[in-house]
Order: sequence, then C-alpha cells, then structure tokens
Amino acid sequence: MEERRTKSFPVSWEELHRTSKALAWRLLEIGPFEGLVAVTRGGLVPAAIVARELEIRLIDTACISSYSGSERSALDVLKPSVIAGDGRGWLIVDDLVDTGETAKALRVMMPKAHFATVYAKPAGRPLVDTFVTEVSQDTWIFFPWDLEPTPSTPIIGQ
Repeated sequence: MEERRTKSFPVSWEELHRTSKALAWRLLEIGPFEGLVAVTRGGLVPAAIVARELEIRLIDTACISSYSGSERSALDVLKPSVIAGDGRGWLIVDDLVDTGETAKALRVMMPKAHFATVYAKPAGRPLVDTFVTEVSQDTWIFFPWDLEPTPSTPIIGQ
C-alpha cells in the first residue's frame, strides 16, 4: 500500500528526550503502573525515559514489525509481551501511533493496559490513551536513530 508523505519532521535526541519526559509527566497522574511494555524498536528509547522518570523497574517488550525500511509492510508479531492477564495496571509505550495497526495488535494482547505514545497521527490517535504531539497523517517523522550528521549545502548554493 503506497502512502503519500509530503512533510518531514526531523526529531533530535534532545527533543525526543524532552517530549518523552513530557509524556512521563502526563502519565504520573494516571499511575502508578505495575510495569511497562516497550514496543520495539521505536518505543525502546521513549520507554527507557518514561521508566526512569516514573521509577518503573519491571519492563517487558512486545516486538512488532510493520515497516521494511520506510515502506509499510504486513504486521508481524515477532514476540508478544509475556505479561499474564489482560494488561490491567501495565503501561505500553511506543514512539508513534501511525495507522493504528500495531496499536490494534497490542490492544488484543493487553486490552486493559494504558497505551501511551510520544507522537500520534490522526488514523491511530483513537487507539492510544495518552500522547504528547499530534502530527498530520502525511508527515514522516525522522527519529534520531534514523539520521546521521551530514554536511549541508548553503541555501544560496541550491
């Protein structure tokens, strides 16, 4: 399925840290949580920041693949979370909810867990309980782990 992306949104390490900490502030009022499930790979860094800020030590992962490079692919649950029960008292953290396909799979696994993301797009937004920043559906977010410092051409030289 071809997605049309017309906007780019580069995120620095500092911005991701700041926004993940803002997510933790929002979650502070909702917790405490028994534990946290980080959605790999993108949710690992925000989950680590949230876990630190909320002093959550019990951490699991749900390994779900929905992209091949920058192209959407079939959803593949590589490793479900191993928490027992319906997720009540647990926090799920991911970097982004896009179309909501990953979120739907997580909701089946842990229907009572609190689902939080740093960024949300309109198609997936109804599936998360807490998020910090909404971006348009046609925006591609470039996370810091996707970027490398490179020389740039001066504006006058373009």
